[in-house]
Amino acid sequence: MLVLTRDIGEMIAIGDDIWIKVLEVRGGSVRLGIRAPADVEVHRSEVFQRIQAQRELLNQKARKGCRA
Repeated sequence: MLVLTRDIGEMIAIGDDIWIKVLEVRGGSVRLGIRAPADVEVHRSEVFQRIQAQRELLNQKARKGCRA
């Protein structure tokens, strides 16, 4: 894991086309802005985990449907 320190307004680049900008730091919270291509999904971790669980459930149902 890469650990960085950034100030408000500073950015982090991921590859050629994903940028993360520190927008605000208030108390224990940090607001980030993320700029990425439209085909790149960006989610909070809890939302991503829910999406993955739903996909797995659909895959399980599809596999059961193929066996019937």
